[in-house]
Amino acid sequence: MGLAIGLWFVIINLIGYFVMSEDKKKARRRQERIPERTLFLLAFIGGALGVLIAMYRCRHKTKHISFIVGIPALLFLNAILYGYFLR
Repeated sequence: MGLAIGLWFVIINLIGYFVMSEDKKKARRRQERIPERTLFLLAFIGGALGVLIAMYRCRHKTKHISFIVGIPALLFLNAILYGYFLR
């Protein structure tokens, strides 16, 4: 089970990073954006680390209080859940 969770961790965080980066590209081009709800959902289901890294690396959503507070809170929740399932 640990291998499956580890694989999930890597995949979902790569997806979170990619989706957040893609939303930044779309914002620059003034294209249709990825809903914030989707970004939070990716963070909630285990991809908070990837979303957080992309958030600061791409300088995207860093002035939105919901992201400044919400994504680190979801990262904390992710850490607790990953820790629980990997023990």
